[in-house]
Amino acid sequence: MENAVFYAACGTGFTFLMTALGACVVFVLKKDMDPKIERSMMGVAAGVMLAALVWSLLIPAMEDAKSFPGPDWVPVAGGFAAGGLFLLGTDRFILRWFDGVGEQRRFFGMQKSTTLLLAAIAFHNIPQGMATGLSFLMAAQGSGKQIFAAAVVLAFGIGIQNFPEGSAVAIPIRRDGVGKRRAFLISAGAGILEPVFGVGAAAAGSGMGTVMPWLLSFAAGAMLYVIAEELIPEAAGGRSGGNDRFGTLGVMVGFLVMMVLDVALG
Repeated sequence: MENAVFYAACGTGFTFLMTALGACVVFVLKKDMDPKIERSMMGVAAGVMLAALVWSLLIPAMEDAKSFPGPDWVPVAGGFAAGGLFLLGTDRFILRWFDGVGEQRRFFGMQKSTTLLLAAIAFHNIPQGMATGLSFLMAAQGSGKQIFAAAVVLAFGIGIQNFPEGSAVAIPIRRDGVGKRRAFLISAGAGILEPVFGVGAAAAGSGMGTVMPWLLSFAAGAMLYVIAEELIPEAAGGRSGGNDRFGTLGVMVGFLVMMVLDVALG
């Protein structure tokens, strides 16, 4: 068990580090960057997240659901619908809260869309961290290098997708007028949930595996909501009102790169 917790801490620590590295983009890019560059980056982030929700969340949820006592589509569809509805409710709550408190008391001065994106990324980091922690728990309890290698590959794949996610959160936070250091800390802070819940899942034991299909599909539903509600509209023109195809091409490139990586890493 101690080895499992240690390995889970190392694996999820890497995924958190990648989120933090992605958030570092605020120290390089200007606050008022070229709209074409911003739309391209948001498009790439949307594409990466679309591919990740399929290969890193829904497909693993479908595999885990095969051991579910009953129709295996129930936890996947139920969790997915719950995730989307939860983000819909979160969206409504944030909108009402913003209308009630006024501009000066918003969360670090961020816009509603940015706050929703931050919430979605933070929520989906929880099951991803748990999945990583449980994979290292299985590696510690099992025998053979193949199981451990699979856990390492999972952590590596999640870390890769976390880099553009960190950027996708940090860029709009900075655009909303938040300082560079604070924008970095807020974006990186969303990633700290992965090691917290990853280590917790490894310490709790394999019993946590029974809820993983629900959690993974919940994260997928939440992520798809924010992609469709915020990222893709921003990539398509957003506040700048552009009508070029840089954002669309970014979505295609991000999806293709993440798809290839997910398939190649197994």
